Amino acid sequence: MLNTKTAARHYRAIFISDMHLGTKRAQTSALLDFLRATESDQLYLVGDFIDNWSLRKNWYWDQLHNDVIQKLLRKARKGTKLVYIPGNHDENFRNFLNLRFGRVAVLEEAVHVTATGKRYLVLHGDKFDGVVRFAPWLARLGDTAYEVSMELNGAVNRVRRFLRLPYWSLSAYLKNRVKRAVEFVSRFEDAVVREARQRRCEGVICGHIHTPADRMIDGIHYLNDGDWVESCTALVEHQDGRFEIVTWNAKGIQQEMDIIHAYTDRDRRLVTTG
Repeated sequence: MLNTKTAARHYRAIFISDMHLGTKRAQTSALLDFLRATESDQLYLVGDFIDNWSLRKNWYWDQLHNDVIQKLLRKARKGTKLVYIPGNHDENFRNFLNLRFGRVAVLEEAVHVTATGKRYLVLHGDKFDGVVRFAPWLARLGDTAYEVSMELNGAVNRVRRFLRLPYWSLSAYLKNRVKRAVEFVSRFEDAVVREARQRRCEGVICGHIHTPADRMIDGIHYLNDGDWVESCTALVEHQDGRFEIVTWNAKGIQQEMDIIHAYTDRDRRLVTTG
């Protein structure tokens, strides 16, 4: 985990997604802290930056939301190459695909070339989600259920703080304990890996499912940068081409994510063998 008291860490590239600005669950304070503490030559916003679904239902936008956008634009003005890849929650911005606003490019997807010359397909990933593509009403229903679980999550963690227990994610636990959800994640990962192979890329970088990951799948390097609703994670490329998932700020989240990953790996084996 990075230390905000040190000088800004400079990376070759940073990938963040699923910020969901426009919702109360967006961890804007942590995100702003991360943006202030890091610099990069390239910065990718990999979808669901602004949650238009939520804004249509209930407008929520505070000063921290403005500060995040101003910080990103300031980075672009100072020389960071900023690439914005809209997702399903901010799909309206796909009307601006292939346009450039100064050093900000809006793209459907991108191919990132690492310091070692490897090609990574960068995309949000919602086009590989059958629910989003073929039953958008069900996707919105699921989004509402997720919001409810986040409200319950807040109540649970207020009690846990009173008892001096670490942060615990109810929604992430439920998602990773339900066999069907694990099967969905597995199918999603297989689909984006196949797409990367067809594009002759060595790896793929995505978001969408709010589950940070860094592993090899059938010879393709699969990377998911997580989200800024619960896990507060970003994917970074070091100057030597090495990738790393960094977890930011919230006390106990790194330990919780390790537990979640252990559950996911175990349940994935059960899905594979069951």
